[in-house]
Amino acid sequence: MKEEILSNSPEILKKFLGYMQTVKGRSLKTVDEYFCDLRTFFRYIKLKRGIVDKSAKFNEININDVNLELIKTISLTDVFEYVNYLADERKNNAAARSRKVSSLRMFFKYLTHKAELLSSNPVEQLETPKISKSLPKFLSLEQSKKLLDTVINYAGKFKERDYCIITLFLNCGMRLSELVGINLKDIGDDFTLKLKGKGNKERMIYLNEACRESLKNYMKVRPREGVKDKNALFISRQHNRLSGKTIQGMVEAYFERAGLSGFGYSVHKLRHTAATLMYQYADVDIRILKDILGHENLGTTEIYTHLANKQIQTALESNPLSNIQNEVEEK
Repeated sequence: MKEEILSNSPEILKKFLGYMQTVKGRSLKTVDEYFCDLRTFFRYIKLKRGIVDKSAKFNEININDVNLELIKTISLTDVFEYVNYLADERKNNAAARSRKVSSLRMFFKYLTHKAELLSSNPVEQLETPKISKSLPKFLSLEQSKKLLDTVINYAGKFKERDYCIITLFLNCGMRLSELVGINLKDIGDDFTLKLKGKGNKERMIYLNEACRESLKNYMKVRPREGVKDKNALFISRQHNRLSGKTIQGMVEAYFERAGLSGFGYSVHKLRHTAATLMYQYADVDIRILKDILGHENLGTTEIYTHLANKQIQTALESNPLSNIQNEVEEK
């Protein structure tokens, strides 16, 4: 865990975060999110209970003194009021509130069933705020080609590397963190690539011809001397493992060069693009798409079935009655 978490967490919270990281296999990023969410909750409780002065700055409230005795006094009503506070005072949207509620549910479930420090779970009946599902934003096939062409035509020092990165995003639908974490040994001789997804879960994906060709071209120019992380596939200008922040900046720069900026596109939208193109043009079964994307639940993947896609259009236009109106008009 991060030093910030270790030095700013009460013992009971440290044990929960340690359990989530080592036993449940949650990533450092997820553990950090649990910490931030629970710190916000305990700061709220201390302020509400008058444990700290009302004039105290919320973000400076220390939670190191939070203990089991205080936690035992927390009721479902307290949590309901906290969720209202998140919406009214902190202006958290449904997605942010949902995540914070999920963190609370996990924490109290651990205290009740794993650590056995509570006889009953006060948030067992707590419902997660509903999040309105919006269709994912993605690039069209033409826009995707334009983005790739832009990288090819940009005669920069890192052209092969950048082209390979965007090709992998658009063809494989991997997450940013998954691409950052790719090591040389993860690339198989059988045209497969091992990815480490959420919760450190590994999955194998197949590299198509475009991915294999772009990787081959990049490997010809990949730095070999002075590389600090010799295992990393993608290397930065400073010869470190290429960071997610650098990749985001690089992709955004190519969006701008391609005339695609200002539409809300991002690195994550390239993942949506890959999934959408596979579903629309390749007739990929939704369960296969789930495995490719590394989704835990099929429901997460099913959002792509709601897109207006080429298959539905073709099916409707193939109906023998589709042109009967024209025939009537001709008569």
